[in-house]
Amino acid sequence: MSSSVKSDPETAPDNVVDQDAAQLQLNRSWHFIESFAASFCALNFIGTVRSFFFLGLLAGGPAAMWSSYIITMFFMFITAAVLAEICSALPLSGSIYIWAAESAGPKYARFVGIVVAWWVCTAWMTWSASNCQTTANFIVSLLAVYEVDFPGGITMDNFKWRAFIWAISEGILILAIAMNYLPSRWYSRVFKTSLGLMMLDFFLCVIWLPIRVHKTYGFRSAKEVFTGTYNGTGAPAGWNWILSFLFAATTMTGFDAAGHIAEETKNASVIAAKGVFTSAVATGCFGFITTILFLFCTPDLDTLFSLAAPQPFVQIYALALGKGGAVFMTILATLGLIMGTSISIVAASRLIFAVARDGVLPLSWWIGRVSKDGQPRNAVTVMYVFGAALLCVILASNVAFTSLVSAGGIPIIAAYGLIGLFRLTMTPNSFRSTKFKLGVFKRPMYAATAFFQAILFSVIVSPFFFPVTAKSFNFACVILGTVTIFAIIMYFVTPEDKWLKRETVRQALAAGDLTPTESTTIAKPEKE
Repeated sequence: MSSSVKSDPETAPDNVVDQDAAQLQLNRSWHFIESFAASFCALNFIGTVRSFFFLGLLAGGPAAMWSSYIITMFFMFITAAVLAEICSALPLSGSIYIWAAESAGPKYARFVGIVVAWWVCTAWMTWSASNCQTTANFIVSLLAVYEVDFPGGITMDNFKWRAFIWAISEGILILAIAMNYLPSRWYSRVFKTSLGLMMLDFFLCVIWLPIRVHKTYGFRSAKEVFTGTYNGTGAPAGWNWILSFLFAATTMTGFDAAGHIAEETKNASVIAAKGVFTSAVATGCFGFITTILFLFCTPDLDTLFSLAAPQPFVQIYALALGKGGAVFMTILATLGLIMGTSISIVAASRLIFAVARDGVLPLSWWIGRVSKDGQPRNAVTVMYVFGAALLCVILASNVAFTSLVSAGGIPIIAAYGLIGLFRLTMTPNSFRSTKFKLGVFKRPMYAATAFFQAILFSVIVSPFFFPVTAKSFNFACVILGTVTIFAIIMYFVTPEDKWLKRETVRQALAAGDLTPTESTTIAKPEKE
């Protein structure tokens, strides 16, 4: 039986616990706060809103941003509930590819599982690397605030500037990775510190920023915020509006992270599922508030698009708060992003560990090992090697690097959609052991998940700027296709007895269908 496809030892029948306890290698010490923070902090609502805010303005303007955000919240909350349902029944490291495999049923589970495993590994590993460049952009934007001249200019067409960004990004990656070598009881403080920094950042933006905006350049009017439109993509009007979903979806994708640390979470069948759902709801609500706040507090569009810093929000803070305020907010945002990146590496390393433990990665025998205190440190090392190598692409071309990281969201969106589709069509009545039941609404929720994720998929693979040129072409679809081809090759070269045999899937489905009463009955020995 695959070591990842097993029942939660804390909730499984006694006759299953002995077998699974020997297979469970990770140290189970985290609680709800860590489970919640794994997703909430990895998503970093305020950081992602700032990072993608200007893409939202280009695609439809303020009216499109807030309206598409409300629609995205509604459907992402449904998606989170669908994932929480299966997470409760299968709370495992590397969870999302196991959820997709088991949702597909015994006949297609192995194929779906290995494809989704490659998808989500690519997504989480590239996302962690891209966060490092995002953080570097915050830091170097202070040069624009203080009008410091840089040799060759502050532009990604300048090789010296790209090398500067690359060096800072590599340093940030080292800091984020280093925290992942801490013992789990110490890393719990990283979760809590990250939460504290994010909320401090949020409340300063809610309180301090509006006060200073009122005293400086002034607020945008309600008419501008709620009815203003803009087409900066060159796309037809209707599709330009649809492209605004890129902003909303990017800020709310990745709440499956709570499931990736399920084997390190106590009472995981309850806590991990709650972590998935509550982190999605909290991210959506806080992200929406932040979006509305920034729409009111940013300068007019002409001023916004004239800002030349890599992260224009640093210049916005300088306009409203002064240079000292901009420095403080940049330090706060930078610390929050480094912490968030470290937490995203937690989720990614557990995913890599689970896939390697199942024997479908090169060097699986080494990557799948854990330290004496039950930490997958070899998988963390793999994250560093991959991330450091990926960041080197910045030196060659920023367009190439952007194309690589743009593929980060697509595989996760595709995985969410497949789970909804397979739960609707293949296994609608499975996983009765879940403690997060959807009741009579489950089939409409499965359908809504599949439908909306398909829309998001089409948005993310679409070119963002029109007419399409070699420079504006979105290579995300090409990258996803390449990863899928490698996954299919692995499907054929990996023997069935090494990973996800049909009998293994049937056993996991059967275990997921055991109700608490049935589990208790099985666990009791027969009286002679």
